[in-house]
Amino acid sequence: MFIIRSTTVALICLLGASCSTVTPNYDARFGDAVRDARKKMTINPNAGKNGDPVTGMDGRASREAMHQYQESYKTPPPAVNVINIGGQIGGQSAGNSK
Repeated sequence: MFIIRSTTVALICLLGASCSTVTPNYDARFGDAVRDARKKMTINPNAGKNGDPVTGMDGRASREAMHQYQESYKTPPPAVNVINIGGQIGGQSAGNSK
């Protein structure tokens, strides 16, 4: 009778412990690292509230730069083959120094 009673008490304690949460501190701070990293990467968090126009390139120059950038992937510049094994650039070799 004692063994059954102690086994029952042990099972009740085990089931009661399995229902409790173990990580309340972790859950309360979940996502803090990501939010902190995003804050550190933001240069000006109030940039959307500023009504001044952006300084820098004008619209026409920006459009042309983007167009040239996109065209560079359609027709890339030709590759330059340079074979220079053990020599110097300019036609001088190491043995002909004066």
